[in-house]
Amino acid sequence: MATKQAMPLLGRLAVHHKLITMDQLAEALQIHGRAGEERRLSDVLVEQGFLTTLQVEKLIVAQRKMVAQHRAKQAAEEAPRPRSEPEVAAATPPPSPAQASGTPAGGAIEDVLRDAVRRGASDIHVHAGHPVRIRLAGELVEADGAPLEPAAAESMLLGALDPEVRAVLDHGGEADFCYAMDGVGRFRANVYRQQRGLDGVFRFIPPQPPSLEDLGLPRSVAKLTTYPQGMVLVTGPAGCGKTSTLAALVDLINEERRDHILTIEDPIEYLHTSKRCLVNQRSVKRHTGSFARALRAALREDPDVIVIGELRDLETISLALSAAETGHLVLATLHTDNTLRTLNRMVGAFPADQQEQVRTMLSESLRAVISQRLLPRADGAGRVPALETLIVTKAVGNLIRDNKVFQIQSILQTGASHGMGLLDQSIGNHLAAGTITREIALQACVDPKTLAA
Repeated sequence: MATKQAMPLLGRLAVHHKLITMDQLAEALQIHGRAGEERRLSDVLVEQGFLTTLQVEKLIVAQRKMVAQHRAKQAAEEAPRPRSEPEVAAATPPPSPAQASGTPAGGAIEDVLRDAVRRGASDIHVHAGHPVRIRLAGELVEADGAPLEPAAAESMLLGALDPEVRAVLDHGGEADFCYAMDGVGRFRANVYRQQRGLDGVFRFIPPQPPSLEDLGLPRSVAKLTTYPQGMVLVTGPAGCGKTSTLAALVDLINEERRDHILTIEDPIEYLHTSKRCLVNQRSVKRHTGSFARALRAALREDPDVIVIGELRDLETISLALSAAETGHLVLATLHTDNTLRTLNRMVGAFPADQQEQVRTMLSESLRAVISQRLLPRADGAGRVPALETLIVTKAVGNLIRDNKVFQIQSILQTGASHGMGLLDQSIGNHLAAGTITREIALQACVDPKTLAA
């Protein structure tokens, strides 16, 4: 059993490694204080769901090492001995090659991230043997600084990992995690080993969820938060802003409705504080085993709105459709590049003998599909979203059920009165407004003839 003096150290270590917040530690300490000495702080942290048993075990190991180092330091200080000048010089380690060349050492990851965010970067790439690169307005450019030696890159990246993520990296060669910085925001991150050493990519997540206006989305998108039940999908390729759009919709529901919102993410990205709604966020692997497992449990947790970070597999898609059918509003993302492929992907995920039933379910429960792109602005001041929007009217539902998805294209083209529109129409509107250049418009459009019209 840990001593009473060591218990606060374990809590501080958990906060230091960003496993819990200071508020969670304070709550656990209050409960521990009321319980008396027969219960350990670690037991309280596990019982409250703030830590897992594995995390506690790793923290205890780290705590013991720290205590041992402290005792060794005390012993050395209590028995000082005079040292000659050569001995003093020998005791001071020489600077590492990375430090000698001016390259940031391990503790500099926060400096790199802070500077990148200040410059407006969406992604930060730390690669062994290369300078740090940042993505500005969709383009990857070199940040200031010399190439990172492999040892310096590894030291920098390992400094961002807690013990649990480090164990995943050591075991599998890559790891996903979220990294939080006070006063800056959060970063969805991935570290991985490659032939030159350890690399990492950090996607910036602002501290507050964005509004539709912040993202440049039309106010008509707000209508998608008013459905009492059904499914709304946000789709597009990687890096197109799906997560931000989903966060803006969730924040709008949080401000305007009185519901229970449950999010299932891998990992948790935007943090939502409860406003008019009660918001609970669960992280796959940390709070639950999988998206499917969390969705099965969600049906017993009285949610009104279920937010799914990504529809990745057949089981998750099936459970999401079931939840939409049983009276929940389901918001989710999918990696497809237009609305028609989204519909085909949802149906095609199932075996052939189930697809007719799935088409019927989809025709009744699907409410809308937003497929989006981010295009560089003509003035160089960031990017602007182009949307393809499908609202599932009765006519669209009939086409889905009758397996005539290809006919939906014409409804998208003529359905402006229902809030619908093709991606090329949205790109054309940006071009007409001078928001984007013609070169960018031609690169992004599906059919140049539609763009010309």
